[in-house]
Amino acid sequence: MSISDPADFTGKTVVVTGGTKGIGFVIAETFLAAGADVLVCGRSEPDTLPSADGRTAAFVSVDIRDAAQAAALVDAAVEKFGRVDVLVNNAGGSPDSDSATASTRFFDRIVSLNLSAPYYVAQAANLVMREQETGGAIINIGSVSAHDPQPGTAAYTAAKAGLLALTKALALEWAPKVRVNHITTGLIRTEAAAHVYGDDGGAAVTRTLPIQRMAVPADIAGACLFLAGPLASYVNGADLAVHGGGEVPARYLALHP
Repeated sequence: MSISDPADFTGKTVVVTGGTKGIGFVIAETFLAAGADVLVCGRSEPDTLPSADGRTAAFVSVDIRDAAQAAALVDAAVEKFGRVDVLVNNAGGSPDSDSATASTRFFDRIVSLNLSAPYYVAQAANLVMREQETGGAIINIGSVSAHDPQPGTAAYTAAKAGLLALTKALALEWAPKVRVNHITTGLIRTEAAAHVYGDDGGAAVTRTLPIQRMAVPADIAGACLFLAGPLASYVNGADLAVHGGGEVPARYLALHP
């Protein structure tokens, strides 16, 4: 991979957590199209795996909330492809929950998936990347909730805020061999999230976005391609906002319907 062709990942190995559906699926497809060998994970193998240009992602069944299984994911990538160049910590999410009544088990599970699991996988990936001549890149997929919480998302917000802080801390510790960066995602149109945006197909929500559309998974995948490649060789500990400019303040919308 060179600056002359920064989107060529031929010979590179990319691990995408939660890469069997939604945003992760498209991220995996994008890296495959760029020439990379890709390993995705999930708790169960899907009917269809990410593929591009006649090549298909490898799959391993793990629960990355368990540190030993997270390490096994990285080991599987090394065993199959011989190296790990890029880790995209994409797995995450949470249903809304009333913070006054949510159980401690719910809180712990959300924090485990959105904060602990990315750390476990990153820690294992770093052990491999730091021994490689070309090092590696870790990309944590975060959320605008870390900056602007919404009602019903206390556990998720806390975990994603922690992921952003974790990114900056690891970037300090693991450079120069391993770069660690964060993407703040906004509203993303996926099949699984369609019901969240209302019966109008998200039209009302879209009016609150300066860019006048919700993101699609390819928008996030493109940002991952940039952060993992040579054009971002001096980008470390960054929080890249991929949210279309955020949301127009409610006060402004109230005064300018």
